[in-house]
Amino acid sequence: MGVAATAAPVTRADVWRVARRPRMVGLLAVFLAAATVCGLLGAWQLDRARQRGQAAVAQRQAQLVAADPVPLDSVLAPQTAFPGDLVGRKVSVTGTYEPGQLLVTGRSHGGVTGELVLTPLRVGSGADAAVLPVVRGWLPSGAAPDEPPAGAVSLVGYLQAGESAGTGIASGATDAISPAELLHVWTGPIWTGYLVLASSDPAPSAGPALLGPPTPTQTSPNLQNLLYAGEWFVFGGFAVFLWWRAVLDEAHGRIRDRGRPERGDRASGPEADPRA
Repeated sequence: MGVAATAAPVTRADVWRVARRPRMVGLLAVFLAAATVCGLLGAWQLDRARQRGQAAVAQRQAQLVAADPVPLDSVLAPQTAFPGDLVGRKVSVTGTYEPGQLLVTGRSHGGVTGELVLTPLRVGSGADAAVLPVVRGWLPSGAAPDEPPAGAVSLVGYLQAGESAGTGIASGATDAISPAELLHVWTGPIWTGYLVLASSDPAPSAGPALLGPPTPTQTSPNLQNLLYAGEWFVFGGFAVFLWWRAVLDEAHGRIRDRGRPERGDRASGPEADPRA
């Protein structure tokens, strides 16, 4: 019984020889064109993901501005953890401004670096009194802040979570709105977040520029478009893989054909049966 011939392994030279054939070069051009189209569609979906993410943020900002305020004590109590879903929530609160106003340095508004005016608001009285940090607005660097209104004031604004501790508070300035640091200079219990002022009654005659609702520092792209983009990139890579697979298959096929014996050779040789 004869032994079946084993095909020789495919070498780089074999693959390169097949890849240079006109048919394979033409097939490569087709697959590269398909991969390019897939790449362009993936890039378009990435851009759409960014645009839709920004549109979602703008829509949320509009909803925050249009929302009716709710009492502060109905959503957040002093010295309790600040839930992330309260960021930008419009609330109302009544209290009295106290001494101890600070400037928060290094804050940008409209592309200009300046300072925030941070003022303590005493809410409640007696044992239940607590301090709410209030960002009354923004000033350009070097501008002198005004004095807050005297007496009881009714405020409406947007909640924001307190920041991590900075380098400390000195000379009436700080680089972070950190409740932990503010507690050392303002007496009494304190809220773990702060209020970004939107309106005040009575309104100050003049003062820093009011800010809008808190905005995220990074906009999350739309997840659906990100998935679509990933699919297009995978399709583009698969098109190139198909061409490479076709080259290898043809190279293997040529090696097999090269090692297959001719018909006349099957009965020849010293092992051929003389009775055949």
